[in-house]
Amino acid sequence: MKEPNTILTDTFGREHTYLRISLTERCNLRCTYCMPAIGIPLSPKSHIMTYEEIFAIAKEFVDNGVTKIRLTGGEPLVRKDVGLMMEQLATLPVELAITTNGVMVDKFIEQFKRIGLRKLNVSLDSLNNDKNTAITRRDYFTKVYNNIQLLVKEGFEVKINCVLMKGFNDNEIIDFIELTKTQPLQIRFIEFMPFDGNKWNFDKLVSLEEVLKEVYSHYDVKQFIRLKDAPNDTAKNYRIKDYQGSFAVISSVTNPFCDSCNRIRLTANGQLKDCLFSSTESDLLTPFREGKSIAPVIQKAVLAKKKVRNGMDTLEKFKDPDSHDNRSMIAIGG
Repeated sequence: MKEPNTILTDTFGREHTYLRISLTERCNLRCTYCMPAIGIPLSPKSHIMTYEEIFAIAKEFVDNGVTKIRLTGGEPLVRKDVGLMMEQLATLPVELAITTNGVMVDKFIEQFKRIGLRKLNVSLDSLNNDKNTAITRRDYFTKVYNNIQLLVKEGFEVKINCVLMKGFNDNEIIDFIELTKTQPLQIRFIEFMPFDGNKWNFDKLVSLEEVLKEVYSHYDVKQFIRLKDAPNDTAKNYRIKDYQGSFAVISSVTNPFCDSCNRIRLTANGQLKDCLFSSTESDLLTPFREGKSIAPVIQKAVLAKKKVRNGMDTLEKFKDPDSHDNRSMIAIGG
């Protein structure tokens, strides 16, 4: 066992330098894989971290080695004080990024530029208006697509997150990749993952292997380029020869990347999750409000992190419904 050198080093020697902060449990969409149709019980407002608390807790992580912060939700841009929050977090010595559904990004373009936020992940699960409306339960396809084009035009680094589901949007894999022919986009195909209320079924999952099979059936093998993945990357990255952009597959289910995981998550109500699939959480907000040091709580949570997907180290265990006792994705923050 490697001796931890910071409170963010776990028993397997993984150093957690990437903090994902959920700003809100609210969203202006109702994506089927993210939340149940009826929504979720929201935490009382008094249980949600204020922007001062978010900044102070984030600074504790940065002081202990975090170098990247990603803002998530719900939809982070629906929070009324998100502008002030981004301004404050941008003063920390970190790379600041955001994951958004893209509906409201046009309102924040100038602020993103001013604070140096250049990287955005935008969720878009279909290039067909009707299918996109079906999966989001709202009709915002044109708005989101136009905002993606605006971000590209303004020079932002844009990744499109597409959750693939068999029989629904798996016939659009090539259409998404073709977006990268003339635009510097990265398309990220994400395997469908189980969360409370999203009716997950392994049979709906489109695996890494199936994505690559579709690519090989469409493009000549000489066109297909395997890119070098960045350290701690969650995705396996590829490009079609002479295309401006690239595409990737996040295979959390069939080919997990746990060995190099450097991520840790803070929910909007101040709970620390050491793994996206973790069924346990550590309360940071209560001791913080009591004026106590949260460092011991953080360290205990990190040291409790399991080697692979909250202990689901085989596909058989992952398929077992009894293995999944987790929040809805919207309440975790991705």
